[in-house]
Amino acid sequence: MKTPKHIVSAASIVINNKNEILLIKGPRRGWEMPGGQVEEGESLKDAAIRETKEESGIDIEVIKFCGIFQNVEQSICNTLFLGKAIGGEPTTSSESLEVGFFPIKKALDMVTWDNFRQRIEYCLDDNFHPFYIEF
Repeated sequence: MKTPKHIVSAASIVINNKNEILLIKGPRRGWEMPGGQVEEGESLKDAAIRETKEESGIDIEVIKFCGIFQNVEQSICNTLFLGKAIGGEPTTSSESLEVGFFPIKKALDMVTWDNFRQRIEYCLDDNFHPFYIEF
């Protein structure tokens, strides 16, 4: 039997005290939520916190686990968390060309890559939690 090779990622939908969403503008996918691959020996929650800080400069507190989007064909599990901004300053990185907080409606209009908008909408709606979406 072949050893399975899966990629696990963790992303955060981060809200500030003005009820705005944190977005980063990546070089390949445009505007999106911060997130990335979970490292060996790292928890999903810690990966979401680390990736948000690395890509945006923002420190967060994870409020809750929201759900999973699974790309079955490519063996990728994307875990999603809702987070609250607790510090830091919006700062670009090698993975983000721009960083900012935006009103929810505007942020949703800015996100155009695949199902990333749906991921944000599901995380913002408690009625969907927890969710599991295959694609």
